[in-house]
Amino acid sequence: RGAPYNEPDCDGIFRSNSLFTSSNCRSAIQAGRADFTPIFLSEIPLLFRRGFVQLDVALIMVTPPDRHGFCSLGPSVDCTRAAIQNARYIVAQTPLSTVRTSTAWCTCRSRCTNWLVARINPEEQKIGKLIADNLVANGATLQTGIGSIPDAVLGSLTEHKELGMGVVDLTEAGAITNSRKKIKPGKIVTGFVIGTNKVFNFIDDNAMVELCDIQFVNQARWVSDSIGSRIYSGVGGQMDFIRGAALSTDGLGVPIIALQSATKKGGSKIVPFIKE
Repeated sequence: RGAPYNEPDCDGIFRSNSLFTSSNCRSAIQAGRADFTPIFLSEIPLLFRRGFVQLDVALIMVTPPDRHGFCSLGPSVDCTRAAIQNARYIVAQTPLSTVRTSTAWCTCRSRCTNWLVARINPEEQKIGKLIADNLVANGATLQTGIGSIPDAVLGSLTEHKELGMGVVDLTEAGAITNSRKKIKPGKIVTGFVIGTNKVFNFIDDNAMVELCDIQFVNQARWVSDSIGSRIYSGVGGQMDFIRGAALSTDGLGVPIIALQSATKKGGSKIVPFIKE
């Protein structure tokens, strides 16, 4: 979505400080009209809880109250819970379309006009199958990134047993049971949810799916935070999960970063630095 407060005509009126950079603030940061604070996703709640960022107002989205007066944060607990706990004022909005998830606070589904589904090419499919067949053991707890290769891996795991993680098709196929998880057994745990209507219908009021504070989910990333000197995204949560897999106590932890080795033009992706 657009961010009008980052436009040049708002310079001197608003100044945003992003903890993860997307297309609506990159140009403003590059031009010096906005700021970027690099931080691990799991540590963002600490900014609020330890008072490094003093929150006057938290703008959140929630479901309508249930019969007990409780709202749900829907598919996006991540840093919102910490914001709620530490802001002086809370302004909540209820979208027209909401899902209720199993969480201590509440959540709602952001209203989207469109979803673009990336196609998986043959090379990505082969990479996914190699990972699924050789690196993922039965009984493993999964965390996947966003993109075609993680999707290809998941699509190749339907014959595995007793996996722990939350993907609708694998759960319905019986591959995901969450039964051997050491922490929160029987639960699909996440900080936020994105996806199609099928995903949101699956998590709606589903006690198996538990959305938690991102400081808990991610405790335990790469050059996509910048391209040359240009801020592009942010630190995010990849390193949190890579470290978490390495620290696994069940002997099944395997940190995996996979990519195609060549660009669409045939150039190598294995380079000493990212071109600007």
